[in-house]
Amino acid sequence: MVTVSNVANYFLSKTIDEEDSKITNLKLQKLLYYAQGFHLALFEKELYNETIEAWMHGPVCPDAYQLFKQFGANIIPCNKCNENFSEIFSQDQIELLDEVYDIFGQFSGWKLRDMTHEEPTWINNKDMATEISKNEMKEYFKTRVA
Repeated sequence: MVTVSNVANYFLSKTIDEEDSKITNLKLQKLLYYAQGFHLALFEKELYNETIEAWMHGPVCPDAYQLFKQFGANIIPCNKCNENFSEIFSQDQIELLDEVYDIFGQFSGWKLRDMTHEEPTWINNKDMATEISKNEMKEYFKTRVA
């Protein structure tokens, strides 16, 4: 089973050859959210099992947040960039992650935060600061791929 840590490391590995590509925890959280949402919509199943919650600055995977919180608002270094991701992800998953990164990775963490604040998955859950259900994510992201 793919973990959120695997997905985070994949996104971090994308920054090695891109000098202008910097990933903070804020930005990483949004990339993880978009990856999970589009995976649910396209493949009808979760990419990773860990939950996503509606926090003040948008959707956050608490498990991933804990892994990288030591970096604060600083850039997260890629410590596991030499992983063989083709042994972890299917080809379809790699293509999806690449597309999510190509589309959303160009934006800053704060821009992504603002974008998620316009989406019903966060709006519907923000006052309760609760888990955003995978079914709610799937239904919303289906409207984005149609």
